[in-house]
Amino acid sequence: MRAARLPILLLLILATIAAWYWPNRPQAGRIKMSDARFHSVSYAPFRNGQSPLTKNFPTAGDVAQDLRLIAKHANGIRTYSSLEGNYDIGALAKQVGLKVWVGIWLGPNPRDNAREMAAGIAEANAHPHTDTRIVVGNEVLLRRDLSPESLIADIDYVKARVHQPVAYADVASFWFQFPQIAKHVDIVMIHLLPYWQNHPVNVNAAIARIARTIAKTEKIFPGKRISVGETGWPSRGRWRGDAAPSRVNEAIFLRKFVTLADRDHVDYNLIEAFDQSWKYHDEGIAGANWGIWNAQRQPKFPLAGPVIEMPHWPTDAATAIGLALLLTLSAPVRDARSLIGAFALANALVYAAAITGHVLYDTSLVLCAVINLPAQILLAWLFLRRRAGRAGAIQAAQTIWLLRATLFGHAALRDWRTHLFDHLWFLFLVTAAIMQMMLVFDPRYRDAPFAVFAVPGVIALLRLTARDHATISDWRDILPSAILAIGAVASAVIAGWPNHEFMIWSACALILAAPGLLGFAATMIKKSGDNHAHLRA
Repeated sequence: MRAARLPILLLLILATIAAWYWPNRPQAGRIKMSDARFHSVSYAPFRNGQSPLTKNFPTAGDVAQDLRLIAKHANGIRTYSSLEGNYDIGALAKQVGLKVWVGIWLGPNPRDNAREMAAGIAEANAHPHTDTRIVVGNEVLLRRDLSPESLIADIDYVKARVHQPVAYADVASFWFQFPQIAKHVDIVMIHLLPYWQNHPVNVNAAIARIARTIAKTEKIFPGKRISVGETGWPSRGRWRGDAAPSRVNEAIFLRKFVTLADRDHVDYNLIEAFDQSWKYHDEGIAGANWGIWNAQRQPKFPLAGPVIEMPHWPTDAATAIGLALLLTLSAPVRDARSLIGAFALANALVYAAAITGHVLYDTSLVLCAVINLPAQILLAWLFLRRRAGRAGAIQAAQTIWLLRATLFGHAALRDWRTHLFDHLWFLFLVTAAIMQMMLVFDPRYRDAPFAVFAVPGVIALLRLTARDHATISDWRDILPSAILAIGAVASAVIAGWPNHEFMIWSACALILAAPGLLGFAATMIKKSGDNHAHLRA
């Protein structure tokens, strides 16, 4: 590294630190919570690798450990099934001084429902002082598992056999649609999950909406005890409208809701105690990240004081700086532009690894990460090597033709090293086009894939700033770029302007598609000019 480049290097190091610090600066320090103890939290005992879907349950020792932790911060827990697990939840809760809202899971199968009710009734009668209410059914009407008449029959059956107050829990709108249920319960338990509503709003608007919904419920059911059975905010996942999942927003939501509940004397249960990885399969990344503690039983944020989105950002920034220096050594950097590119790519790689490391919920996701992250590393290295060896020029990425040549042309097979960058670029582009179509046609549980395409996105931007476009003459070669660009525009329209995450992703997708589209346009313009020149001659 020449001495003249040292000021640029120092500026890039400072820029890297600033880029990591700003989104991870301490926030929400002034937002306080009036009571440090929660009324109740939803408790699903499953740890990573465990799931009610696979019938893989924790041990009684694991549950006891969980309850000791919860008891430090909450007065009670809410369960959802009386059959799952080989342990006595009432006895374990009593040992640590927790109260239990006993859940009886109801579904479309009458035999399973009968077994659940029998187990719930037995649990309630075995621990009459610890089990303070019995919740017969959870969102049964929302899922359309039972008719209102069948649900009422099950509620009446349980109520006649226990001494505790009986509740039914569902989204508030279904209580308004089926008010007759209220006559058969002691507690009207409503779910208020602003993030999942059809018209999601940001945290501040969500708190105001919750206050209005509680007031409306009290007006519709005068004299009934009203309880918020579920409310919360995810710490990670897809933006919905301007409802942004984040660690900071989850902390802000909980603090503001608890303050509201204490002020208005609202009975409530928060969802949930611990992140549940298994929910990823049904509800995407957001579904796996509603916990106050993560799946490793570590608090995700303090209950008071400033909150940092990525607490380990200094390590990430230092890693990015070290990786950038390593890239400049392994792929010789000859000018300031390439030095900037090395730092940009290093930051993209560390960002991709940091984000991916938090969402490895199953074997398929691990496999994708094992393929994607090394491919991004290789793509970054090949880009810098080619830049260093060809004075910044990148060989034409004739994507589809190049793939056919490699599969069927012996000459291309012998020269595969020359085209390795082009092959990788093509594969990333096709993958981006496919994922973009999924975001258009099945978007509800899909996140913007920033981490998957962090390096390709940076490379595309570097190519655009250097006016370095592919030379593409076959319209079929631009299909991935065209599909990606069309999908990006569609995603922006579907998500809407308040969804800043998808506005940014759509811009990134357009940048990723731009080298191919501009290269094709440039080739067509050149061909047109050559034809005109030939005709004049």
